[in-house]
Amino acid sequence: MKKKYDDESLLNKSIKYPKVRLIDFLGKQLGIYSSNEALELALNQGLDLVVISDKSNPPVCKIIDYGKYKFEQEKKAKEAKKKQHNASIKEVKMRYKIENHDYNVRLNQASRFLQSGDKVKATVIFRGREVQHINLAIELLNKLAKDLHEISIMQQTPTKDGKNIIMILAPNKK
Repeated sequence: MKKKYDDESLLNKSIKYPKVRLIDFLGKQLGIYSSNEALELALNQGLDLVVISDKSNPPVCKIIDYGKYKFEQEKKAKEAKKKQHNASIKEVKMRYKIENHDYNVRLNQASRFLQSGDKVKATVIFRGREVQHINLAIELLNKLAKDLHEISIMQQTPTKDGKNIIMILAPNKK
């Protein structure tokens, strides 16, 4: 019964090493065998011979059910992917002539984003001749950074981006 797999480079008859260190399906070391003897042992048990580490001398092979092994590897990869948090960039936009209450709303939004592990891109938008007041926008962004300094670090200082000024804050690693 020949099984077909996508990655058969280090499986059964495709193993071309003269000698291999053999481990049985329970994890017990059996010693050093020729590839043909190791393959024969694996096939007698109805299992596959798989190269686990080809970097060592001689290469390490294990007698396992390859289909089950691949399934377990994919399952572990899915679990690792589930647990990883991708930090996305959330944006908080405001004008340089922002009122105190509106500023507090933006501050709370940024705080919530940072606490959930996301980066925050704070943007001050200019229209028309307002571009002359860049210094007021930089003061506003520095105030925002100062108010959030306990939960964030400034990843990018306030810089001009077209008609906007942007600053990026990253969550603190505490």
